[in-house]
Amino acid sequence: MLVVEGVNAYYGSAHVLQEVSFELGEQAVAIVGRNGMGKTTLCAAIMGMTPPRATGSVRFEGTELIGRASHKIAALGIGYVPQGRRLFPSLSVEEHLRMVAGRNGNSRWTIDRVYELFPRLAERKRNGGAQLSGGEQQMLAIARALVTDPRLLIMDEPSEGLAPTIIEMLIETFRTLEEEGLRILLIEQNLGVATSIAERQLVMIGGEIAAETTATALMGDAELQRRYLGVEPIAR
Repeated sequence: MLVVEGVNAYYGSAHVLQEVSFELGEQAVAIVGRNGMGKTTLCAAIMGMTPPRATGSVRFEGTELIGRASHKIAALGIGYVPQGRRLFPSLSVEEHLRMVAGRNGNSRWTIDRVYELFPRLAERKRNGGAQLSGGEQQMLAIARALVTDPRLLIMDEPSEGLAPTIIEMLIETFRTLEEEGLRILLIEQNLGVATSIAERQLVMIGGEIAAETTATALMGDAELQRRYLGVEPIAR
């Protein structure tokens, strides 16, 4: 579905991504790494955001994305949940969703359906983005991406700043989405979340994909966790 090949990205003269290559097919993929390793820059490069300036090739279902505008990339069927949620404080939950909801009557993800997925949003649909809790804001950011009716969902640090109970709820939601056929590219620093959602793990260090492993191997190897992520071992 997604082929990233030899992608380099630059902020001015700073060379952030260096020859990044990987493929995503039927299986969810998680890209893990510490802060400052280039994970968010990779999202920006895939989604056509500037900065950075990106070179190389990113193909979604065979269509080249490098050089395309972000809104045209989204229209091809890629939903994006950015780090920090990026909501509008003055817009209500309902207004956020109506602003981007697909006009296609055959869309799988309608506003009513995301309210079924996230009942709390239905209860808060008249509240502004700034009036929501962190967990509610993340639900809205995901719902906003879903109503564009994507086939691929890219999520950048969706667990950031959330309570463990909310994280568990989101993990179950992501599993449900994948079972329904939505493909997921997860960018995540929280190893527990990454390994709960995707068996295939790519480790990013210094703007490069430094290693590919599995959730099973990564969770079972304390030395790998320290070497690649600089974290103390996750309890099994």
